[in-house]
Amino acid sequence: MSFTVEKAIKWLEKINEKIQENKQYLTKLDQPIGDGDHGINMARGFQEVVTIVNEKEYDTVSDVMKATAMTVMSKVGGASGPLYGTAFLKMSLAFKEKEVIDDATFIHGLEEALNGIKQRGRAIHGEKTLVDVWEPVVNKLKQENNFQADLILNTAKAAMEKTKETMATKGRAAYFKENSIGHIDPGSASSFYLFEALAEVLEEEK
Repeated sequence: MSFTVEKAIKWLEKINEKIQENKQYLTKLDQPIGDGDHGINMARGFQEVVTIVNEKEYDTVSDVMKATAMTVMSKVGGASGPLYGTAFLKMSLAFKEKEVIDDATFIHGLEEALNGIKQRGRAIHGEKTLVDVWEPVVNKLKQENNFQADLILNTAKAAMEKTKETMATKGRAAYFKENSIGHIDPGSASSFYLFEALAEVLEEEK
């Protein structure tokens, strides 16, 4: 795969579509264990991302990711803005000076994004946060060294669903302790939409 500016924008548009479609669902997930505004915040932020990335011509994928990062940080409220913003910023840095974003470069970008999320959120896998989706996807891609749509989709979906059985020990959900069990983590759900959108962009390439 060669991940072009056009594909990067298509990916962001698909993320936005999924978040807009599932805005109520994300809010519903956030109500029992959070502030109840994850869907609204993410929908507002990614709507703005799509506007920004379509406003002008971008020379590189790195530039698209940087514009996304800045927009997400300023427009998505709560903890999600800094976390997702950091993820896109780290991808932008990983793709800098790269003419072609091949599979290995993209996987490296996702790994850098994951590291950024963990550092920014001081989070590790198993605490019922978006790390619980990002880490399994990145690890699977590195292990298989294969950038395939179904691999990304299946890994992200299973990881998101697993958060339902996890007790939160990080973030606002941690206040609910055992009562957080039985709920899918909202950040994991929005991360799933991000990877589902990526899988669809890869699928269209076939």
